[in-house]
Amino acid sequence: MGSTVLAISSSGLKEHLSFLARSLLPRTCVLCGAPSAAGQICAPCDAELPRLNARCCRICALPLASGEVCGACLDAPPRYTRVITAYAYRFPVDALIHAYKYGGRLAHARILGTALAAVVEGDADVIVPMPLACGRLAERGFNQALEIARFVASIRDIPLLPRACRKVVETVPQAALPWKERAKNVRRAFACDADLRGQRVAVVDDVMTTGATLNELARVLRKAGAVEVLGWVVARTLPR
Repeated sequence: MGSTVLAISSSGLKEHLSFLARSLLPRTCVLCGAPSAAGQICAPCDAELPRLNARCCRICALPLASGEVCGACLDAPPRYTRVITAYAYRFPVDALIHAYKYGGRLAHARILGTALAAVVEGDADVIVPMPLACGRLAERGFNQALEIARFVASIRDIPLLPRACRKVVETVPQAALPWKERAKNVRRAFACDADLRGQRVAVVDDVMTTGATLNELARVLRKAGAVEVLGWVVARTLPR
């Protein structure tokens, strides 16, 4: 028993020393490399990040010249209630997300999750991360939406349901398809194993383009009993 206690104490001491070492090291901005006392992104870089202006569709978050709802949402109302996003999917946010998803920069999950948590409203009962297909998960090693959702759930103090939904179809990556084909690509791609009756569900994801993936998952969540589905997305792709 003594050796067990010693091992536990040694492990705890190593973790404490590692945390202390990270705290003492000078912080540098992940975008420009300059010293950053504020966090992982320095104040000048943070001020230049592509945030969306206030005049956006209150449903899908696309910028509007006038009105509150865009023509597309008026013509075909989506199954989700509203999308809230922290940034436009433009440089350097696109590079940050790309490095996170494809470059294994898992530390960026904190940056992205913290930014998203700062703009969302606490009007959800539970958080569900956008599911990732098993093949893609094995290839990447992590679900980028889940890691971001962990920080949002912790900061906002909202329960996270990491296994509520599954992606049951290995679809072609949405980015590889024309916009008009994306809804068909994700049709019946998800399953929900949770009882969500009466729940307001926030779906966390890294990027939203057409909204087809969110719309299909929202359909499944509503079938599971959700009374409202919100999209909490780090970055929104905008029309060129």
